[in-house]
Amino acid sequence: MARIAGVDLPRGKRVEVALTHIFGVGLPTSRRILELTAVNADTRVRDLSDAEVARLRQAIERHVKVEGALRTEVAMNVKRLMDIGSYRGTRHRRGLPARGQRTHTNARTKKGPRRPIAGKKKALKK
Repeated sequence: MARIAGVDLPRGKRVEVALTHIFGVGLPTSRRILELTAVNADTRVRDLSDAEVARLRQAIERHVKVEGALRTEVAMNVKRLMDIGSYRGTRHRRGLPARGQRTHTNARTKKGPRRPIAGKKKALKK
């Protein structure tokens, strides 16, 4: 099993898609890494040789910020926004959308499940 950047890549998938399981590696980055390391994108992960896995691991460590380091950087960016008191930082602190979406309806992913308000009943249909 190929383990790159602390992530076990799914054995049955093509290398091009399997690399996207690493946080910070999307399809364009995956293709760039495969081109750089001269590994065929159509190869399945289970068919990779040890040398190819080593080349992929080395290229990712050298050229791409992934997993823990990237998560830390993102968290620090959000923390900075909160500390300086920017509008986006305030939205992050309150758990609301930070990019201008409406919140009167929708935004349930950020706001979480609906909570009932005491004393408020739904209007009865006549």
